[in-house]
Amino acid sequence: MAASSVCRAGCAAGRALLRGPRPSAALLTLTRNRGAATYAQTLHNIPETQVTTLDNGLRVASEESSQPTCTVGVWIGVGSRYEDEKNNGAGYFLEHLAFKGTKKHPCAAFEKEVESMGAHLNGYTSREQTAYYIKALSKDMPKVVELLADIVQNCALEESQIEKERGVILQELKEIDSNLTDVTFDYLHATAFQGTALARTVEGTTENIKHLTRADLASYVDTHFKAPRMVLAAAGGVSHKELVDVARQHFSGVPFTYKEDAVPVLPRCRFTGSEIRARDDALPVAHIALAVEGPGWADPDNVVLNVANAIIGRYDRTFGGGKNQSSRLATLAVEHNLCHSFQTFNTSYSDTGLFGFHFASDPLSIDDMLYCAQGEWMRLCTSTTESEVKRAKNYLRNAMVAQLDGTTPVCENIGSHLLNYGRRIPLEEWDARIA
Repeated sequence: MAASSVCRAGCAAGRALLRGPRPSAALLTLTRNRGAATYAQTLHNIPETQVTTLDNGLRVASEESSQPTCTVGVWIGVGSRYEDEKNNGAGYFLEHLAFKGTKKHPCAAFEKEVESMGAHLNGYTSREQTAYYIKALSKDMPKVVELLADIVQNCALEESQIEKERGVILQELKEIDSNLTDVTFDYLHATAFQGTALARTVEGTTENIKHLTRADLASYVDTHFKAPRMVLAAAGGVSHKELVDVARQHFSGVPFTYKEDAVPVLPRCRFTGSEIRARDDALPVAHIALAVEGPGWADPDNVVLNVANAIIGRYDRTFGGGKNQSSRLATLAVEHNLCHSFQTFNTSYSDTGLFGFHFASDPLSIDDMLYCAQGEWMRLCTSTTESEVKRAKNYLRNAMVAQLDGTTPVCENIGSHLLNYGRRIPLEEWDARIA
């Protein structure tokens, strides 16, 4: 009875509103303008990234927003480039062990802590960076920071867990060997930077994984997990002051000195023009990667090459559009059935990089696809149109703003920027560089 009365009252109120005076066009325009921020407003309204350096050199950085959740992570300037032939794969091995318990929180207790918060944890290892991060409700930020500090300072490295994860990693290596795209890029690094640290894979070799010991992993942590090489990054509903206070409480014990002042120094990785082929006629598709030496992270040519990559574009047979692709190379690929897919890449490291493209095609189409792709590189130098450059710049701007979608991408952006550039570069500055 009461529900029907409420329903009748609601309907009557709705009819009264409909009979009322209609809103003016100016009011409607104002409402629409309030609802949709312009591109310039979006760039201008991004919260400032606050950075504080603790006494031991660890940097604490955050971007505060009104999100009910937050992502907090530790980014460390270490990866497979800091490994040698003997311990290659140690960083990847540690990533597997990071969330398997600490001295303070054994495996079961650690998992219980995470589950009680409803949090999501993840991590990755690359050639120059290692990251561990957790997404949780904003109110749980102090507990998240405590767990992250425990991971980087007190990882248990239990023998039982090491043996268990050894089997998991060996199985992953078999799966990676079946992913021809990953194999191709590993071969590309091996031949482009042969004889240097960048030639080695992130995951390490099967033989290394079989023989890495607890002492090897502990030595890796003691050597590289130093406060000046760490960034504690956070994004979402976090107060920077509170984050700094909690970080001081839990991260002040991270060491900042090296034994006998043996600070690891990265030797420059020379680029070597060469070629490597792994032939298997039983495979129906060939994977090809072609690259030249690219710039390091801080090189201003990076933006130029990203625009060039956007002009060439990418393609996959599953894409719509057919011959009406904006990318000229994609149009040629459709018209002449040159490949199944192609993508461009501009992979940067601290002092060098790789600029090129990768494609998958039928074996009989390799030469034609290579000819057309190299022709596109030449066309970049001679006959690129203003409309293509404008389209490529807009594509980069769209990709740049897409980084704002969620606390985790923002947190990752903060952490990697502070390691790569020494600061978080504002999107307004990136936009000015693209322009």
